[in-house]
Amino acid sequence: MRALWVSRNDDGTLSHTLRESMDEAELTRAGVRVAVEYSSVNFKDGLALTGRPGVIRTGALIPGIDLVGYVTDVYDDGAGFAPGDRVLVNGCGIGENYNGGLAEVAYVSPDWLVAVPEPLSNLHVAAIGTAGFTAMLSVFALERLGVTGGTVLVTGAAGGVGSIAVSLLSALGYDVTASTGRESEHEYLRSLGAVDIVDRSRLKDAGKPLQTETWDAVIDSVGSHTLANALAQTRYGGVVAACGLAQGSDLPTTVMPFILRGVTLAGINSVFCPAGLRHQAWTRLAEVMDLGLLDSLTTIVGLAGAPAVAERIVSGAVRGRTVVDVQN
Repeated sequence: MRALWVSRNDDGTLSHTLRESMDEAELTRAGVRVAVEYSSVNFKDGLALTGRPGVIRTGALIPGIDLVGYVTDVYDDGAGFAPGDRVLVNGCGIGENYNGGLAEVAYVSPDWLVAVPEPLSNLHVAAIGTAGFTAMLSVFALERLGVTGGTVLVTGAAGGVGSIAVSLLSALGYDVTASTGRESEHEYLRSLGAVDIVDRSRLKDAGKPLQTETWDAVIDSVGSHTLANALAQTRYGGVVAACGLAQGSDLPTTVMPFILRGVTLAGINSVFCPAGLRHQAWTRLAEVMDLGLLDSLTTIVGLAGAPAVAERIVSGAVRGRTVVDVQN
């Protein structure tokens, strides 16, 4: 089997190789064997493939926090799946603690599996991936906390999470303002449904703890000063869903947005999402996602092309979503 492999060097650094004939016996057998058709490159995968710390939790493994394909063998009688079933996994520790999706074969726990909902193709599932799943969980947070319309700011809008968040929010009737530092992406973001665009330079530096009330809600994949400024600009009773840390993991803010404006900061975690919510999110994605729009924001590469995409995603130069066809 072919697989990308990340290993830890003697000095503790990480490096990757493309193994053209990896022995499947090296994989830890779990309850279900999946013939992987597609994976994708998320920010975490970018960190893993470029040797950054904080993602790979073991000495060596196959990266890739997404996979979609077909069940070939079931070793657990209670798995609830059968050979030929179309299934997906995102998060659940694959690509971090367990071998992930950037390989032709994966062994996974049946508890991690979600049946691919119609009308999504396997390619569509990979294009949505963890990024789109995270965007949907963020939308759920807004809805659960009472923001079902109004003006929503999406930071890091040209990236994977941001692109799908913009398209989902627009489809659901929100007025979306997209934040990006790349003027070349303005037309792209408007094509996804953004009605306004702000330059990220207005958000990325230290600002006042309370600023002009501008947003009913925010979906933030950036963190640090950007998240602090988004909180400071959110209207009374608004919601900020925090789902990323592209700028940094720090949060240099005060309690003022929370106690003077009643702003709610909702953390979004896609890795350990409960099974019921996981299935609900994928069902809603299948209902709401504009598949033609999804196709327009998706690029496809072969397995050998994933490391180059990883370099670009870490540097903030990737638009939309990149699917990895692991069979090519």
